[in-house]
Amino acid sequence: MPELPEVQSVVNYFKPLLSEEKIHKITSPNGYEKVFDTHSFLNINIVTKSLRINDVFRKGKYIVLELSKGYLCIHLRMTGQLQMDIREADSLKHCSFAIFFESGKSVYFRDYRKFGRLYYYKDLDILNDKLGVEPLSDKFDYDYLLGRVKGSNGMIKPFLLNQKHIAGLGNIYIDECLWLSKIHPKKIASRISKPKIRVLSDAIPKILTQAIEFNGTTIINFSYGNQVTGDFKQFLNVFGKQGEACPRCKTILKKIFVSQRGTHYCPKCQKYNF
Repeated sequence: MPELPEVQSVVNYFKPLLSEEKIHKITSPNGYEKVFDTHSFLNINIVTKSLRINDVFRKGKYIVLELSKGYLCIHLRMTGQLQMDIREADSLKHCSFAIFFESGKSVYFRDYRKFGRLYYYKDLDILNDKLGVEPLSDKFDYDYLLGRVKGSNGMIKPFLLNQKHIAGLGNIYIDECLWLSKIHPKKIASRISKPKIRVLSDAIPKILTQAIEFNGTTIINFSYGNQVTGDFKQFLNVFGKQGEACPRCKTILKKIFVSQRGTHYCPKCQKYNF
C-alpha cells in the first residue's frame, strides 16, 4: 500500500497539472461504482460539476483536491494509480473512475484490486478526526511522540501503524525507522527508553523526507503519472532484506509477522528485551 512518501510524490506530480482546472464530469470506465464511497455516481457529478481545483495536497495517505466548494479525497489503497492518460487497450477495465476537465485534460484512476476510493466532503472534519499529527509538520517532535507512547501498553509497530497517532506511516518506513532507532518491533511502546524515543522521533521525518526526494518506494507496482516509479528501494536498510546481512552489524536480518504485517528487523541491533 502506498505510504506517506508515495502519496506525497503523487501530489507533487499532479499539483501543477490540476491546479485551477474546472471539473466537467466524473465517469466510471469499468462501471465499478463502489469506488464512489460518500456519494453515488450521479450525485458526485452533481456536487462537483464546474468546481475549480484550488489546491492539491496530502493528508495522511489521502490525496486531497481542494475545490472551490468542498474536497475530493482519493485513497489509493493497495494498487491505485493516478494517470493523465490511458495507453494500453485493456486499461479501461481496470479504471474505476476518471475526471474530465473543461480544459480538455483528464485524469484516470487505475486500480487492479478495486480497493481504492473517491470521497467528497464539504469539509475535512472527518479526516481530522481519524488522523493524528502529520510527521513532517511542526506539531510532530520528541515531546509529542513521548506523550503518545506513555499511555500505550501495546507493541510499538502496531502503535506506529495506527493512523490516529501519526498520519501516513506504513509498513515499509516503520521497519526502517525502528531499525535506525534500534527498537524491536514488538517492544511495548510505553517501555521504550526516552533516548530511543528521541532517536525515533528524529528518524521518522528524516526517512520520510529522504524517501520523498526519490519519489517513494516501488516494491511491486507503485507508479503514477506517466509510469513514474519510486527509487528509494535502493536505500532501504532492512525492509525486504531478510536473509541478508545487517548494514550496521552484519547479523542476518529476519522477517516476522507483527499484527499480520511482514516485519523486518535485525536480531542483534534490535534486541528482543522487554
